[in-house]
Amino acid sequence: MRKTCQKDIRNISGTAEEIIIDVTTPRIEIDLAKIAHNAKKLKRLYGSKGICIIGVTKVVCGDPRIAGILVKSGINTLADSRITNIRRMREAGIQAEFVLSRTPIPSQAESVVKYADISLNSELSVVKSLSKFAVSSNTTHKIILMVDLGDLREGLMPSDLEDTVKGVMSLEGIELAGIGTNLACFGGIKPDGEKMEYLSSLAGDIEERFGLTLEIVSGGNSANYTWFVSAGDTGRINNLRLGESIYLGRETLYRMPIPGLYTDAFTLIAEVIESKIKPSMPYGEICQDAFGNIPEFKDRGLIRRAILGAGLQDVPISGLTPLLDIDILGASSDHIIISAKQADLKAGDEVVFNLNYAALLSVMTSPYVIKRYVNNL
Repeated sequence: MRKTCQKDIRNISGTAEEIIIDVTTPRIEIDLAKIAHNAKKLKRLYGSKGICIIGVTKVVCGDPRIAGILVKSGINTLADSRITNIRRMREAGIQAEFVLSRTPIPSQAESVVKYADISLNSELSVVKSLSKFAVSSNTTHKIILMVDLGDLREGLMPSDLEDTVKGVMSLEGIELAGIGTNLACFGGIKPDGEKMEYLSSLAGDIEERFGLTLEIVSGGNSANYTWFVSAGDTGRINNLRLGESIYLGRETLYRMPIPGLYTDAFTLIAEVIESKIKPSMPYGEICQDAFGNIPEFKDRGLIRRAILGAGLQDVPISGLTPLLDIDILGASSDHIIISAKQADLKAGDEVVFNLNYAALLSVMTSPYVIKRYVNNL
C-alpha cells in the first residue's frame, strides 16, 4: 500500500503550501515487539549476575518511539552520544535517567547539565565547566570517569585516575557516580576477564583512597557478552551500556547472534526502479567512478540487472544482507545495482535487506529513509 505524507511548508512569499510527497520507499521497518523482547531478555540475563544495563539510543538517533519501548521493557536509564538526541527524548516526554555517552563537547557544557543527568568524562577541564553550569543552575550533575584500558578511544590513563578523582571531588555541583571503560570500539580490544578485573581493582582503590562508594562501575558495551557468559565472578562490574545487542541481537566481538534474541528487528526495503537484461561488464574506457574509485568487474555474460531506489547517501551497501538470492554489484549516491539472478524482479517490486550496525546507523540518520513502526506494544 502506498502512503503519503503531508507537509506544511512555506513558499518564497511566506504563505503556507501543502505538498504531497510519496513516502513508500526506501523505508526501514522497525519491529517494536522484537526490540522489546530483546531488551527484556538482556535485562534478565545481565541482572542474573547483578549487572544493570543502560539502553544506548545513539544508533536510532534518540528515536522517542524506540526509547519509549526500552523504558516499557524495564530499562530506566538511556544513553546517547548526542545531546540533541537526549533533548529530543526529553521533549517527547520519555521518563528516564539520561546519560551522555560521548565525553562532552566543551562548548556544549551548559546543555549537558541542562539535559543529561549523567555524563561520561575524561577531561578535568571539561568537568570544571560542567561544575560551573551546575552551580549556576542550582543542580548536581553526575559524572562517570572513563579509564582507557587499551582500546585508545576516550579515557584517562589509569595512572592519572587518582589525581583526577581528587580534582573532581573538590568541585561544587558535581557528583562522582562511578568509573567506566570502553573497549572493542576503536581499537577492537576484547573486554576479557583481565580487563574487567583491573577495572574492578581500580574501583576498589578509589573507594579506599577517598572513602566513598561508587554507584556505577561500567564495564563496557555489547562486546562484553562473551566475558559475561564465561565469568563466574563479575567482580565490581555492575553496569553495561548496550545498543547493538538490543537492536540487532548480536554480540560485537564476532557478530554472533545471542541465543534467544531477534536479529531482524530492523529491515530495509528498497524499490526496483529499473530491471533489464544487460552486460555484466561496462564497455568503454574505465576511469574513476562518482566516488573517485577505479571499479573492477567480473564478466558474467548477460545478466538481469536491477536498480533499486536507494544509494550510498542512505546506506553503506557493505552492511546489507538481501533476503532474496541476489548479488549486490555496487552503488552510486542514489542507486543500488544488483544482479537479480533467478529472481524475476520488475519495476515497483520491493527488495528486503537485513542490516549490520553501520548500515542501521546510516539508515536511521538518513532523512530520505522513511521510518515505519510495526508490532507496537
